This record gives sequence, structure tokens and C-alpha cells, in this order.
Amino acid sequence: MQERFIRTERLLGKSAMEKLKNARVAVFGVGGVGGYVVEALVRSGIGEIDVFDNDTVAKSNLNRQIIALERTIGMAKVDVIKERALEINPQIKVNTHKVFYMPDNADEYDLSVYTYIVDAIDTVTAKIELIKRAKALGVPIISSMGTGNKMEASMLEVADIKKTQMCPLARTMRRELKSRGITELKVVYSKEQPIISCDGNRTPASTPFVPGTAGLIIAGEVVKAITQN
Repeated sequence: MQERFIRTERLLGKSAMEKLKNARVAVFGVGGVGGYVVEALVRSGIGEIDVFDNDTVAKSNLNRQIIALERTIGMAKVDVIKERALEINPQIKVNTHKVFYMPDNADEYDLSVYTYIVDAIDTVTAKIELIKRAKALGVPIISSMGTGNKMEASMLEVADIKKTQMCPLARTMRRELKSRGITELKVVYSKEQPIISCDGNRTPASTPFVPGTAGLIIAGEVVKAITQN
């Protein structure tokens, strides 16, 4: 085992670390939540990661996205996250996809190759398409619900979507998925009542700690699922 993962190996054992090394995980959306998912998965010893995002780093990302730095502004997020991943573990394989995943291009991507899929997308149509396809293939998936307009990271929790409350995105997703025959989905969501933005702007407000915590929780769920399988 590489020395860089020795502390994790002491906790999980050699067999678990081998499972992580042989796993291939897809992360859709590498912003406030997804960036921290990738960060933690890379530091956990995952062998191969596919990252999907067509966005570039903006100044407004500096308050919450781990890949957002002055020097990365304007760069493609998937390129920045690949560079960061390789600086952590030069042996990891990172496949970048500069794409806005939607129903009209979903056929271009074979989801069956993944050990686990993370949905950190913020568009309902894209989330539904990804979840629907993962479920049809039997590929494990975990989905991030809304982290905007939230202050209490301690109120995040893992649950099945049918047990969620207080989250407007989860409510919409629950209804849309049920209409498609999908009633079970592991999600990370917050029970905190959304806070109304001080300036009345309809763009979701955000903090550094809620999206990041959600991402770390998701990564933990992925690692546990892979190593305990």
C-alpha cells in the first residue's frame, strides 16, 4: 500500500483498500458538493474517477468550491479537478467529460462501467435522467439534494428520498421519480428550513460549509458501500 493511504488502511484493512483501488466512480457535477466528493474519494484511494461538468470556475464559486482559486478562474472545472486529483495521487486515473448531462446526450455514456455513481447535479431534468438510467442498470447511486439557502451543516443526513422533509428539491424529485416508478433512492439532504436570501435574489445563497459537508458525507457513503460489499 502506498504510504499516502497508510492511515486509511489502518482503519479499513488491506482488502478494503484493494477494493477502492479497483473501483471506478462517476461524479456528475463537480461544484460545491461534487468537488468535495471527488476530493475525499481521491484521498480515500479510489483508483479511477470520471468527472462530468461543462462549467468553468467563476469568482462567485470562491466562497464554497474547493477547486475555486484566483488562478483557476475561467478554467474548466473538470480540468482543474483532474489536476488537483493527480497532485494528491499521481497513480489515479481521472476521465474528464466536459458535458452538460441531459436526456438528449445520455446515450453517449455507458453507466454500466461504474462501481458507484454520485449525482451532484443541480438540474432536475438531468438528475432524473441519471437516476433513472442508473436504477435500470442496477448501478448504485447516491444523490445530493439542495444545499443552497442553508446554514446548519449539522442538519444534513443520509436517508431514502421517501423519508425526506423540508427540502424543496427533494420534494420535487420524490414526486417526479415516483411518477416514473422509482420509489427508493439514497440521498443526502438537510432538514433545515431554507433561509430567504437577504437581498431577495432568487439565485440560491450558499455557505462554504454546508455544500462541502454534504460532499464529504456522500464520499463516506460511497467508500463504505464499496469496502463493505
